[in-house]
Amino acid sequence: MRKGAKAAIVGGVLVVMVGGATYGGYNFVSALNGSTTAGGGPAPVKTGPPSQDEVKEASGKFFAAWEKGDAATAASYTDFPEAAEELLSSYGGDAHIGDVQITPQAATGTTVPFSVKATVSYGGKSKPLAYSSSLSIVRGASTHRPLVDWKPTVVHPDLKKGDTLVTGESAAPPIEAVDRNGTVLTKEKYPSLGPILDELRAKYGDKAGGTPSIELSIRHADTNAAETPLITLAKGRAGKLRTTLSASAQAAAEQAVQRFTESSVVAVKASTGEVLAVANHRDDGFNAAFLGRLAPGSTMKIISAAALIDNGITTANGPAPCPPDAVWQSQTFHNLQGLRPDEHATLSDSFSRSCNTAFIKLTDELGTNALTKEAEDRFGLGRDNWKSGIPSFDGSVPAVSGPDQAANLIGQGQVQMSPLNMASVTATAMTGRFRQPVIVSPKLDDRELATARGLSANTVAQLRRMMNRTATSGTAATAMSGLSGSIGAKTGSAEVDGQAKSNSWFTGYRGDVAAAAMTQEGGHGGDAAGPIVAAVLRAGG
Repeated sequence: MRKGAKAAIVGGVLVVMVGGATYGGYNFVSALNGSTTAGGGPAPVKTGPPSQDEVKEASGKFFAAWEKGDAATAASYTDFPEAAEELLSSYGGDAHIGDVQITPQAATGTTVPFSVKATVSYGGKSKPLAYSSSLSIVRGASTHRPLVDWKPTVVHPDLKKGDTLVTGESAAPPIEAVDRNGTVLTKEKYPSLGPILDELRAKYGDKAGGTPSIELSIRHADTNAAETPLITLAKGRAGKLRTTLSASAQAAAEQAVQRFTESSVVAVKASTGEVLAVANHRDDGFNAAFLGRLAPGSTMKIISAAALIDNGITTANGPAPCPPDAVWQSQTFHNLQGLRPDEHATLSDSFSRSCNTAFIKLTDELGTNALTKEAEDRFGLGRDNWKSGIPSFDGSVPAVSGPDQAANLIGQGQVQMSPLNMASVTATAMTGRFRQPVIVSPKLDDRELATARGLSANTVAQLRRMMNRTATSGTAATAMSGLSGSIGAKTGSAEVDGQAKSNSWFTGYRGDVAAAAMTQEGGHGGDAAGPIVAAVLRAGG
């Protein structure tokens, strides 16, 4: 070796250096840590979206490690390795998923769709598992490496944050849910019932007399939520669970909500409070029909009108002038565009035309707590004590001051309702009695139902006249046209900050059935929610 030359072994290769020079233009420091270029300067930092080659390489390395069951290595190719490793470890561990084969499709930009084929094995039983998902490649904020943008949906499209996959004996035995007449209800025939049947199984499976299955399931982060079964390796014995649902009403509800995205509807038997149908058309699978918490718009005027009557402020035929606008504590309220003012309007006039300003003008006379007391004491709302059989929201009408006090009267402000709440409100207005909605009999688990005073016969008569007028010649007439018998309705549209269109609300009754629907960004009450309710009422109970 010549004088002044130095030798080093790097990765098994003899590198010879003479002074500060290199042989072959290869820099020694670069070989060690990649931090300089051939010219001796720092390596350029890549910025911007990953290139097509980077997307292919990063996703390929991730898929290869996942297929091998090497959770730590796969996770290292993500931008959130701790969470990724935890879920990927449970994939081959708690979920007992093996023989994984991943087939990527052509990337679209930085998004790579792919399909998974695998085998779930437990207790000597095996079943194939197949599904499709996708991932995106992003550039690491500090490393600048192309990395998988980590989301639980990368592992399975039905997973949400905090969820895990598990295989074993089911948390609850399976159920065969049947309607009020004995018709079997399945999630295949009635897709909206999927999460509801899971909830019923979780709560009542052990009471229905069945035996557990061996299943691959999603265990949700919310420990109160029922596990979602994905594959059954060995069937348990299903116990029969009778519900209050009506297969015919449920079928009508399922079909009706499909007309509008982000829609939910509930129908109840007014004389008993039994839920006849519940359907949702949502991508997230959320049971907004029972658990939604949204301003109900002018459907709230049923409660507001009852409060005005019960507190002696006015009557259906009494004065409720409808000016073009109304001011309450420096907040100006308007009516829907095109609504003609009427300074001589009665409460029935203003109710059927859905005049906001008529109710705003009566805020001062009603006082701060009257609306809240009416909702709680007469309609059974807002006390957090409903026990329907599955999780549900009980409505909220808080006592407030300032502009929200007036806004609450027209279903804005701080009022929150679900379609279940508004169907119950309509049932109470029809019958005078509050009957807490149920989806399974309280005798099944001896649960105590909520109670409330209900309404006087005089108030009921006035509410029914006003709701009938609304359904036959008011804002609900178009949606309710063609429905015969004893009918009534109320429309509502609720403005929401950040939305281009208001949420559409509608509640109505026909015979002994009360129903309510909500369509997010559906516009006026009669535009979207109205046809949904009318279709369910047409089917009956």
